[in-house]
Amino acid sequence: MIKERLAALRALMEQEKLDAVVVMKEVNLYYFSGFRGDDTTLVITKDQAFLVTDNRYTEQAKLQAPDFELVEQTKGLLKKTAALIQKLGCKQVGFEGGYVSFNQYTALKGLLDGVTFEKSLDLDALRTIKDAEEIRFIREACRIADAAFNDIVTFMHAGMTEIEIAARLESVMRQEGSEKPSFDTIVASGLRGSMPHGTATDKKLEMGDFVTMDYGAKYQGYCSDTTRTIVIGQPSDRQREVYAAVLETQEKVLADIAPGKTGKEIDARSRENLHRYDLDQYFGHGLGHSLGLEIHEAVPRLSQGGNCDAVLEPGMLVSDEPGVYIPGWGGLRIEDTVLVTKDGAERLTKSSKELTIIDK
Repeated sequence: MIKERLAALRALMEQEKLDAVVVMKEVNLYYFSGFRGDDTTLVITKDQAFLVTDNRYTEQAKLQAPDFELVEQTKGLLKKTAALIQKLGCKQVGFEGGYVSFNQYTALKGLLDGVTFEKSLDLDALRTIKDAEEIRFIREACRIADAAFNDIVTFMHAGMTEIEIAARLESVMRQEGSEKPSFDTIVASGLRGSMPHGTATDKKLEMGDFVTMDYGAKYQGYCSDTTRTIVIGQPSDRQREVYAAVLETQEKVLADIAPGKTGKEIDARSRENLHRYDLDQYFGHGLGHSLGLEIHEAVPRLSQGGNCDAVLEPGMLVSDEPGVYIPGWGGLRIEDTVLVTKDGAERLTKSSKELTIIDK
């Protein structure tokens, strides 16, 4: 897989007429080399690939990045990177403009005498379509998240705090093989459910509360993302109605995701369906985002905003997460991680989405 990824990067270099590219973003270090560490650069030319790091990582790099020639630095990462570029005789060099800091850029540019160091590249775009290995890792991350949900519904009860719920979800995911959560676990109950990103607090669960849990596992560096909302005690008629409307919307969108559609078109369908129940005004965020090595990746987006005209293709990963958030009442969200296939879409998070009632 590494050779194919490097070939795609070199095709971009050829298009941009570059002799080399410097890679510094941690997830891209991993994607292009297999190395999982920081304080490292990759220098990739048309026919060579170098990994520059220090002695904390040399043994690890030899094991994880066998396709790269290891260069050990002792007096500064950027100095060694620049010296390597000069030694190789590269004249046109690209970098990750959306990631490299101003200080890093100016330092490197100052060290690269006689080198044109001006071409900003979006290397994240090369990760948009996932290969077979990436999909396998994301499937496992989704399985781990499903296991955590199946456990939490037997564990939680009125009187527990949101923090306890988050801790249990994260503990079970660890036991199932997760490296760490994909992001800070969200648990929002009762009136706090109107906050889409309400991270867990010491609020106790009460009878009548909706409890929204948005969480994910990270496996081999790859993320899953799922949201489930349950109710403590018997739900009111209004809770049942709103939940049913959100679930119907989420399922209709899932059926609509397919190659050739744009994120804007799919997002619009979710709002049209919620409008039927006079709930669209309570849905303020985009329907979904891409994910992979990062929990939020740039393209594709299922939304009405930027990056939403991109056409879906097989191998893309998106979330499908409509929600309703009503100040003074609460809210809920239902979310799956979804793989775009050649024929449509596959839901990778498979835990139940029917309204779960915890009557204790």
